[in-house]
Amino acid sequence: MNERILIIEDDEAILRVLRRALAYEGYRVDTAPDGESGLNQARDYHPDLVILDWMLPGMDGLEVCQRLRAGGSVPVLMLTAKDTLQDRVQGLDAGADDYMVKPFELDELLARVRALLRRTQPERIPMLSFADLTLDTSTRQASRRGRVISLTAKEYDLLELFMRHPRQVLTREMIFDRVWGYDFGGESNVLDVYIRYLRQKLEIEDEQRLIHTVRGVGYVLRETP
Repeated sequence: MNERILIIEDDEAILRVLRRALAYEGYRVDTAPDGESGLNQARDYHPDLVILDWMLPGMDGLEVCQRLRAGGSVPVLMLTAKDTLQDRVQGLDAGADDYMVKPFELDELLARVRALLRRTQPERIPMLSFADLTLDTSTRQASRRGRVISLTAKEYDLLELFMRHPRQVLTREMIFDRVWGYDFGGESNVLDVYIRYLRQKLEIEDEQRLIHTVRGVGYVLRETP
């Protein structure tokens, strides 16, 4: 799946330019107009990188950055109109990985985004495993007890999402957003169809069920009690 970038920015004009440019480069883009909603999105969607404005309404970018850093290691590119050495030191001390002063050149920002993502790429674990199920993300091949499981592209994306979030209940909305990139609507049964396909392939030899339904919420990857 393509890298996911969260933009936390209250300037609608800048937000629009960044969203369009990043989407054109192939990134999946989420946006938030303030710090609190940005932190909620970061918690729910686990972005690969955050572009964060310093001057936000309510909670400012420094506090948002400190909270992001306390909750994980997502790289943060901070945007600000503040241009003194002390400001830059303050931003970096808050946990920002990089710092750009407005107005900025779009090409330079895109280059810094690529550099930050490259820097964190080795942290992505190529081999995922849960119970007796393994998933090689470099070859996109799944196996269970040595049996190779053939997956379609969407089945793979769905299984990878579950295996990167084991024992975590994933809502239908989150799964639609992460795997299909948009909301199919509450009445769509496409997710249920793909879950059924996956279960048929994972349980072909009477193996225990690993993908469980959480009624009214979504699905979870966990051991069968």
